[in-house]
Amino acid sequence: MEALYLLIPLSVLAVFAAAWIFLRMSDSGQFDDMDGPAWSILHDDDSPEGRSTPSDQAAHPAAVEAVDAAQHPEKP
Repeated sequence: MEALYLLIPLSVLAVFAAAWIFLRMSDSGQFDDMDGPAWSILHDDDSPEGRSTPSDQAAHPAAVEAVDAAQHPEKP
């Protein structure tokens, strides 16, 4: 029974501390954009391996033409 005299005030303090931390985070704007990070993975800017980047095209124009001809065989 004596343990409850200690545990109840400590648990009430823990609840108030958790509520205060949550309110501070929500006031700082942490939860403003919940969908943006989930959609950002679909808009990945990295080029896959094996494709040439614009800087590679200037360095190796013959290789770029060969890759372009392989990807688009209808071009003359």
